[in-house]
Amino acid sequence: MKRLLEAELIYGRLMRVNEPHLVDRYNKALRGFGLPETRLTEFDIDMTGFSPQIAEELGDRDYLDPNRVNRRFVILTPYQEELPVVHTSFSNTAALMHEFFQANARAITAITIKDALYGEIEDSVSVVEHIEDLLSINEVNFKVYSAEDILGKAAELRALSDRLLTQPDAWRDDAMLERMVELSKITGDIRQNRLVPDQLVFRHESFWANHFGGVFVFHDGRNTTVICRPDTPGFRKARPWQVSYIDINDHDTIYGFLSRTRRIELPQASWIQESGLYQHRMKMILLGLAAKSDPNFDPEKADMVWLQTWAHMHADLVAQDGSYPLLSEMYRVVSTTGQIRMPDVAARYRLLLVRAQPNHADQWLVNRLLAHIQPFDFVSRFIFDKQGFYEAYEAYPEKYREHVVNTLQTTYLKNKAAFRRKLYGIKED
Repeated sequence: MKRLLEAELIYGRLMRVNEPHLVDRYNKALRGFGLPETRLTEFDIDMTGFSPQIAEELGDRDYLDPNRVNRRFVILTPYQEELPVVHTSFSNTAALMHEFFQANARAITAITIKDALYGEIEDSVSVVEHIEDLLSINEVNFKVYSAEDILGKAAELRALSDRLLTQPDAWRDDAMLERMVELSKITGDIRQNRLVPDQLVFRHESFWANHFGGVFVFHDGRNTTVICRPDTPGFRKARPWQVSYIDINDHDTIYGFLSRTRRIELPQASWIQESGLYQHRMKMILLGLAAKSDPNFDPEKADMVWLQTWAHMHADLVAQDGSYPLLSEMYRVVSTTGQIRMPDVAARYRLLLVRAQPNHADQWLVNRLLAHIQPFDFVSRFIFDKQGFYEAYEAYPEKYREHVVNTLQTTYLKNKAAFRRKLYGIKED
């Protein structure tokens, strides 16, 4: 992973924590979780407060993710909202954190001037052992505490203020008035500084969970569709009257579901020619085939001309896989006719010809699913399925690892938003 670290392809864009008072507040949060304090005087954190250095020190990558459910968080500054989430077991952790930050911006800004917030994203289960455990998660509740107990002190001051206003003789209680002065020195004027978060409950929409080899859960009103491995506990047994199950290897049924629910953009010349997605996938396919056929293959010399020559020399291998000839032919067809008749395409190739519908709320989740199904495309997998990418990267030959890093640095990392917009149609604010 050293090469990934140096290229900022893992644990990139994190925030450095090196001020003693912030380290102290972080340690108080760790104590609040029942964890040992860090001995480090500086470390990096992501949006949730996860630190790779502290994870290494504790020997536990899941120190903020016990049982890989009910994710913990530590907020030292409102600027954490701009950071990525680099370690999570649910694909919507970042979205939930963004909602929390935005719904409680005033309180977070006021509190983190003097304190740190910590707590957990609590849902209805404490451990995931069955698909039913994932299906039962409809909403989450942010349980929030503060390292210096400013939240508790603000609540106490609020109660005393209410008493002063509602009880006629309360102003005679000198001890109470002294306590209010003492508390206000810590909290400030709670009439002006909102110190209690307003919104703590949020909906748990469609998501991917890093359990049982990966589970995709899609919600459509009262209907739910689960896509996962068929050996997952509860597959086709949990809530069969409400939930439809699809084997993650059944690409034909997956295509039918995504198409029927309008979660994918079907082939049209307009986006295919503009995006370059087909050419990108064709190159990724040939790179993968060449690497698989020859352990000594040097991908750095493999531009598209070299790959096409290699494809002619290994026509039997390319034809046996079938993906490259299919994509090449479909690109010619769509360039000529403007569209592709999907019923004429063999079922196992249909997902090669589509991308997530850019206007659908589940576009990131669908792109994750497509990247999982098409592991040869390491670029898409890095963007949408980082856990899968890191696992695959460990098995790559050394020369291929070097090429993967160089490719991501010279393409995606140059301008992430522009790259996502061109290939996948993702428009971001």
